[in-house]
Amino acid sequence: GFFQSCAVEVDVRDASNATCLYAKWMMKFLIKYETNSSDYKNTTLDLSSSVTHNGSVCGSDTQAALLAVQFGEGHSWSVNFTKNNETYQGDFITFTYNTDDTSVFPDAKRKGPVTIVVRDTMRPVQLNNVFVCHNTDFLEAENVTQIFWNVTVQAFVQNGTISKKESRCRADTPTSAPTVPPTTANVTTASTTTLSPAPTTTPKPMENPDTGNYSLKSGNKTCLLATVGLQLNVSQDKPLLINVNPKTTTADGTCGNTTATLKLNDGNSTLIGF
Repeated sequence: GFFQSCAVEVDVRDASNATCLYAKWMMKFLIKYETNSSDYKNTTLDLSSSVTHNGSVCGSDTQAALLAVQFGEGHSWSVNFTKNNETYQGDFITFTYNTDDTSVFPDAKRKGPVTIVVRDTMRPVQLNNVFVCHNTDFLEAENVTQIFWNVTVQAFVQNGTISKKESRCRADTPTSAPTVPPTTANVTTASTTTLSPAPTTTPKPMENPDTGNYSLKSGNKTCLLATVGLQLNVSQDKPLLINVNPKTTTADGTCGNTTATLKLNDGNSTLIGF
């Protein structure tokens, strides 16, 4: 009951009027923006009750499917899906908010549309399966937090019929049953032999990351300098530590009058942004 928003339901149909892409979900956006007085404010953008899905595409073996919605005063959101031999998955999410919408951004310094592109965290889903995730998911990038919940989606629908087979997100998967503590009613003494506890192995500590020197230029002048060693701690099924390697990491970003952004990239992926 914390999040209040309108549910979105999109049924994309092909030339024969058969369903080819179906989605129903809820989402909202938390946005930090610069005001005319050069300070920052946080605002919330909710979906209106009137949502269109112009530009949505069914997709095929050679073309990505596209789920696109438009709402409010010039805001839009889309995600594209690609299909492999036996699975489909979301690739990129594109969100555009319009700071000309004075009801949401009454004193925005920057006027007009702002576009954010992030990689979709959706895992591959078997074809002819519906992806379902009731739990709340968050995507954060460039002063925008996208919040999703109660998601149901199927791309590349076969024979125009939504499948009854579900692929659940990890957050929806029930945890294993809790261990029952021993009581006098369920303990059986099988032996009086004393066993030594198995030796435990201490994991090898992660080495400290190498220090990198990163800089940005505005014209011929250096506008940002950073000398830093970075280590990422990723919380997945098991904690994963990643040292950022300065030899393969490049700096990108922008310098403005009141703000500066530093992005460290490894190949085509943004590792971290400041």
